[in-house]
Amino acid sequence: MGSVQDNDVKPVGSYPPTGIDVLIVGTGLAGLTASIECKRKGHNVRIIERHDDINTAGDMYFMGQSATKFFRHWPELSKEYQLISMNNAWIETFKHDGERTITPKRVADRLRQVGMDPNKPPGAFQMRPLMYRMYLNEVQRQGIKIQFGHKVVDYWEDQERNKAGVVTEKGERFEADVVIAADGVGSKCQKLVGGQVRAMSSGRAMWRAAFPIHHLDENPKLKEFLKMGGDNNDEPMVRTWLGPGTYAMVLIRRETCVWLMNHDVTGSEEESWTHTVGSDDVLKNMDKDLVNSTWDPRIKELIKLTPPNTIVNFELFWRNPQPSWTSPGDRVVLIGDAAHSFLPESANGATQAIEDAVSIATCLQIGGSKEKVPEAVRTHVRIRYIRCACAQKMGFSNAERLQHTDWEKVKVDPKLAQPQLPSWIWKHDPESYAYENYEKMAETIRQGIPFDQVDSVPVNYPPGYKYEPWNIEDMQEDVLKATVNMGSGNWE
Repeated sequence: MGSVQDNDVKPVGSYPPTGIDVLIVGTGLAGLTASIECKRKGHNVRIIERHDDINTAGDMYFMGQSATKFFRHWPELSKEYQLISMNNAWIETFKHDGERTITPKRVADRLRQVGMDPNKPPGAFQMRPLMYRMYLNEVQRQGIKIQFGHKVVDYWEDQERNKAGVVTEKGERFEADVVIAADGVGSKCQKLVGGQVRAMSSGRAMWRAAFPIHHLDENPKLKEFLKMGGDNNDEPMVRTWLGPGTYAMVLIRRETCVWLMNHDVTGSEEESWTHTVGSDDVLKNMDKDLVNSTWDPRIKELIKLTPPNTIVNFELFWRNPQPSWTSPGDRVVLIGDAAHSFLPESANGATQAIEDAVSIATCLQIGGSKEKVPEAVRTHVRIRYIRCACAQKMGFSNAERLQHTDWEKVKVDPKLAQPQLPSWIWKHDPESYAYENYEKMAETIRQGIPFDQVDSVPVNYPPGYKYEPWNIEDMQEDVLKATVNMGSGNWE
């Protein structure tokens, strides 16, 4: 079966071939991680992607420590990750109008201040383009083939033949022993696994932009304000602005400036990473969310000098938890955003997508054969489902923190001005957890125990939590009222 401990390193070649043919749909973080981990675990891997190339554009996201623990098995990838990571980052916090509330501090010092080990941070912001190049380099080193230009329009499963596959818009058919649907929100696989989850407008959107830092030269005063941290002004700096029902963030690193702002819909937003608007559209609408106040003028100056065709206005849709992640015969499985979309405030979407990928590759390896694929898939889902539902739910609690900040409490406890990153999230190791608990969890399935009544397996979600179904409408209403109730258990 195999096992792994924190100090174990098991590179490619450590596991015998399983003979399992894996077809992965999508080249996001979930799909790329699944591809290299399935390769390492001894499976046969193919990837298909609907676009003609991988999109390495974008700005940043948060990478939790639990999503990077498997890097220890990948020496070249791990080395690249260290080179692109924002070590020695600083952070500073303002009210939306520009009043500074928390002076610049190293992230390590902020962690130490709240009793955490600065040498083992819960995670860090990473640049999306650099992360994708890092992953692509590893995919290429492993000789994993990506077939581009294959837009999937349907998923299928043949339980008599123990096969599953997809159909593309060109009529091509691909099949494998197991299909991993990592093609994001709105995946066509949702129909096969139990129905499409309806997207509901949140009434909110995000302006996001990333551009070369030399554009700050146009405004020397702003450039001085946005300087980097450290004694030599050469260490990454994250600045956050928190306001009533809104927030903004600016990241400055040696070569790049990134900014983002949460706002009410304006009519020009789309759920697309390629849809851009002009700075005039932002400047015209940004103060409309506020009552009797305006945004920090320095934020406005930053928006003015943002290059054309750079600002993405991304509409945020709410989606209830996907009720099922697998096909009837358990040979097609959703992972990442296709299975569970996250609010930006959760700081968890990328992390859970990577955890999914590590978990499914491991469970398939433990199962060890084509015949055991259905059991491996079911066990993977049972290992992941409640954990992801809790991580999704935590996004609403974080939205309350960022959009309804209690500044008097922040004076006493500065961490209340930042997203919650509890230890049950970042201390988790999805690979080790699968090895330690696969057989126990599989046995609960064999015994017919409902997933929310399992009490014989150590939990990977808030200790003491009892699963309760939830829906977007109720949670969003709680955010607006600043009354988010997470339920039972220790969520810290």
